[in-house]
Amino acid sequence: MYRVSYKRQATRLPARMSAVDRKRILTALEQLARSPRSIDLDTKRLEGRNGFRLRVGGWRVLYDLDDDRLIVLVLQIGSRGDAYR
Repeated sequence: MYRVSYKRQATRLPARMSAVDRKRILTALEQLARSPRSIDLDTKRLEGRNGFRLRVGGWRVLYDLDDDRLIVLVLQIGSRGDAYR
C-alpha cells in the first residue's frame, strides 16, 4: 500500500469546497493509496508535464507517484478550471 503525502499548497483545501466534497476526495485518495493504477478511479496521465490527475466530481487532484518509496505525492487540489494553472 502506498502512503499519501501532501505538498504544502495541497494541504489548503479551497474554502468553497463542501464537507461532502472533502470526504469524497479523501475517500478517493484512500482508494488511490491502496491501488494507484486501479481502473475504478478516474485517473489520467497529465499531458505536457509530469504527474497524473484524479477526477472527483468537479474537483481535480494532481499527484505524482514514487513507486520506489511507495508514495502518492498530492501536488494540488482545485476546481476543474483552476487545478491546471
